[in-house]
Amino acid sequence: MDMTFKGAARRLDDLDLPKLGARIGVGEDEIHAFLDVETSGHGFDAHGRPIILFEPHVFFRNLSGAKRAQAVAAGLAYARWGEKPYPRDSYPRLKAASAIDETAALRSASWGLGQVLGENFKAAGFLTVQAMVEAMMEDEALQLAAAVNFIAANRLDDKLRKHDWAGFAKGYNGASYRKNAYDIRLAAAFRKWSGIKDTPAAAPAQPPAPVPIPQAPQPDILAPSGQKHGPGEAGVRPGPLPGPLPGFWAAVLAPLVAAILSVFRKVKP
Repeated sequence: MDMTFKGAARRLDDLDLPKLGARIGVGEDEIHAFLDVETSGHGFDAHGRPIILFEPHVFFRNLSGAKRAQAVAAGLAYARWGEKPYPRDSYPRLKAASAIDETAALRSASWGLGQVLGENFKAAGFLTVQAMVEAMMEDEALQLAAAVNFIAANRLDDKLRKHDWAGFAKGYNGASYRKNAYDIRLAAAFRKWSGIKDTPAAAPAQPPAPVPIPQAPQPDILAPSGQKHGPGEAGVRPGPLPGPLPGFWAAVLAPLVAAILSVFRKVKP
């Protein structure tokens, strides 16, 4: 696993929201509201890494034996949520935890736009938590797709469609959602986005212009003079060659006529 946690870090396109929302039958206003509450609409930090929150209590339950004791001694794991405040940057904790157990550490962080917990990689549509993290490093659209998959897998899509904010908040954020007013903030964000014009649908792709079919070249025909034909004359059959000029026959027949007349003069009685 690349411990820089830096990939392509592609940003979300506006058209990704209605497209991914359509998978679970909601519009972009519901998706916008969800993203606002989870990560303020940003999936990457200033360093181009996925936004994460490392959860020491989750790391605790993903470890046992000597590894758990080591993590507890290092202050990276504890039994109950909220025992200690979260640091501003979770990556130092994540990297230190990965040195103890990489898979357990990755499972113990929430990732990207939807803050999908690594433990939920299968519900998010991945075979391994490492595959999920690599997708999170690449693209915010993949981050959102993972969250949409998780919502569908846990049957929270119906609550989102019905705007049952409390029901959705409990299923997505846990039973303690009221402590951070998750449902109230969802409702407020939805009201805000409902008053903003939706993203125009993409124009349908135009069919490509027909490609002209090349014509077979015409045979090159020589003109009577032996020169090639000019432009536009291809395929025109030349006319018959001109006959001899009139002076030619006079030059040929004159001596013959003179000889015949001479013979007639000699035989005249």
